[in-house]
Amino acid sequence: MHHTTKNAFDRTFFILTMAILLTPACMEMTLGESPVATADRNEVNPLWHANFTPANMTAHMDSMVTIKVVITNISVANLNEVHFRFHSKNEHLAQVDDLVLGTEIDKNTHSWQGNITIDVKFLGFTQIQVQMINEKDNTTEIGKESLPLIIIRKKRVIDHVFTGSVALLVSLLYINFGAALDLTVLKGLIIKPVGPSIGFASQFLLMPLISFAIGLFVFPHNVEMQLGLFFTGVSPSGGASNIWSVLLGGNINLSVLMTTVSNIAAFAMMPLWIFSLGSLIFARGNMEIPYGNIATYAVALVVPLAIGIAIQKCSPCLTRILVRFLKPISTCLILFIIIFAIVTNLYMFQLFSWQIILGGLLLPWLGYLFAWTLAKTLKQNPSDALTIAIETGIQNTGISTFLLRSLPQPQADLTTVIPVAVAIMTPFPLLALYLYQKFTSHVIKGDNSLQEEHDNMRTS
Repeated sequence: MHHTTKNAFDRTFFILTMAILLTPACMEMTLGESPVATADRNEVNPLWHANFTPANMTAHMDSMVTIKVVITNISVANLNEVHFRFHSKNEHLAQVDDLVLGTEIDKNTHSWQGNITIDVKFLGFTQIQVQMINEKDNTTEIGKESLPLIIIRKKRVIDHVFTGSVALLVSLLYINFGAALDLTVLKGLIIKPVGPSIGFASQFLLMPLISFAIGLFVFPHNVEMQLGLFFTGVSPSGGASNIWSVLLGGNINLSVLMTTVSNIAAFAMMPLWIFSLGSLIFARGNMEIPYGNIATYAVALVVPLAIGIAIQKCSPCLTRILVRFLKPISTCLILFIIIFAIVTNLYMFQLFSWQIILGGLLLPWLGYLFAWTLAKTLKQNPSDALTIAIETGIQNTGISTFLLRSLPQPQADLTTVIPVAVAIMTPFPLLALYLYQKFTSHVIKGDNSLQEEHDNMRTS
């Protein structure tokens, strides 16, 4: 029995070790250049030169581009014995099928000029190279010159439509949140901020450390992916956290307060992390903190909340209607964001690898687990513990995406796959809990749950 257990452990250790060692290679295949295999020929340093016009190229994915090429000083006695082949170093990103036969080379000038067509397929960096192949001598000469090709994505109207529609719907939803707030309970949370303090520690201490550790473990040699995870980890409290707190019976007052505090604290905490621990992976980057974007997000949160509170004060009848429809509206908004986000970012699924899925899964799920454990250890009631876990695990992928968008293309699109992966993997535990509550009629109990507010509204 002991021998069998030891063998199983050895096999598991071997598999994990190989997975870690293979991580850089897998990511290079996904995001970078891959070597193009050549025939078993002897490689020779060339005397000829290839000149590309333009000397470097930026093209949109899913397009065809034409490049002018001039090959000079082709010092071969019998030109009919050679031919030139153009190829991309990463054929997943771009493909070239052009071939220049020896009969097409000018015998007087020993040169060739013409156009080649590049089939641009996907985001990333690659190079277009030239080979001269001599069938008789069985040699291959790889040109010293190459064409750097940067492949980016076209800006689309649907991206702007998605951003605008989500902003509008979230603003309407926060009006509902304002109408549902219990101002007496909110005042008590501010006077005795035990829950918000636990949440602050979870959001601004646990999550940055977790994201940094995951980046080192899953992407040991990929700085871009480490940046993607770290910037997601230091961008706390996405708007969906309030929605999920409502759906799962959490403390909406605590949720909104934590979201507001985290957005204000982000002005100081994000730069603190980025220029301390983040500097270890940030050294090769050149990005600025989006203070304006954080300020805009905070204002966009406070203004509709204030409108909702005003409605609560001035129109109790309208308040009851808003509270009654809060959960259905929240459900529809989550479905809309998930479906629309997938439709508008289908291209990113081609970037997905097991490492990206693992990183996107570990960050929010470990956040839920550690924050809930910390809250329960500090004697928080089930409703507050659930709310703290939700607020901690759900990151503001909008802010992290904005940070990564400050990179030049295509790095911006390539690294954005991390917050997208996090956003996709974040709701699964929450959805499972929601379905469990629905099928078992289980209610999270707490002193300040939304269910109590609903009951109070109906009896008033």
